[in-house]
Formats: sequence, C-alpha cells, structure tokens
Amino acid sequence: MSVAPAPPLARLRAASQADLSAVIAVEQSSYEFPWTLGMFRDCLSAGYELWLLERDAELLGYGVLSAAGGEAHLLNLCIATAHQGQGHARRLLARLIDLARWHHAERIFLEVRPSNPRAMDLYLSFGFSEVGRRPGYYPARQGREDAIVMALALTISEQWPP
Repeated sequence: MSVAPAPPLARLRAASQADLSAVIAVEQSSYEFPWTLGMFRDCLSAGYELWLLERDAELLGYGVLSAAGGEAHLLNLCIATAHQGQGHARRLLARLIDLARWHHAERIFLEVRPSNPRAMDLYLSFGFSEVGRRPGYYPARQGREDAIVMALALTISEQWPP
C-alpha cells in the first residue's frame, strides 16, 4: 500500500520590495476594494512588518503589522482564495501576534468588516474582543461599511496558543 507524500510545509518569512508584485496579485484577486501597490510600498518603507506565508514559489497569504508606542495594529491579513479554510490564517495571525509581543506591544488592534464573519470568528478564537466601531470606514458597493474595532491584550500571563 502506498501513501501519498505530504505536501511541503508552508514557510513564513519577512517580505521585501521584490515580493510586492506577488502580494498585490493576491490582494487584487481577494478583495473588491484592494490596497494599492503604493500602500504596500509605504508599509515597507515605514518599517512595518510584512510577512509572507508561502509554499514552494506560491504565495499563500500575507499580513501587515505596525508596532510603536506599546501598541500594535494589524493592518492587513489575507489568504489567497484557493488556500482559505486550511488553517493558514491561524498560522499567519499567530506569527503577527508573536511579532507584536517582540515589539513589546501591550495590545494589538485591528478593524474588520461586519460582513466578514469568517475573519471575525478567527479573531474571536484568538481572544480579540470588540472595543468599538468606525462608522463608514470601508468602501462598499452601496456606499460605505462600518468597521468593527477589535483588540487583544498581550500580557505575559496569557497562555499560547489560545
């Protein structure tokens, strides 16, 4: 009896300017209102953490984190459509939370669309909680959509993973 070989493990790594064409391709295929190439360039120029999850030469997803002044902000987390539902977002989010801790952030914030329940469930499963709303934050087909603001306290006493 033969057993099919396991797929190669996905690896996490920091992104560079040379990776942005692959990032923007995933971004544009994943969102109706995607970030621009300039936004990703600006994030790298500002020293934000831009991390990739890839297998072989294929980009599975990426995340962007800014950290300063004891706080971190998850700015973007995206898994390519063909690779969703396989635990990649959990792995990438865990890495970004670890990076926030490495930067000595006491809490991490993010915004999420109310129309994205899968993302909200992911964040809730990591212990994020809703702390506010930003009215009309996101562009939407019918005008604007609010953002749910979520936060996670990053204390030493927390158990990891959740």
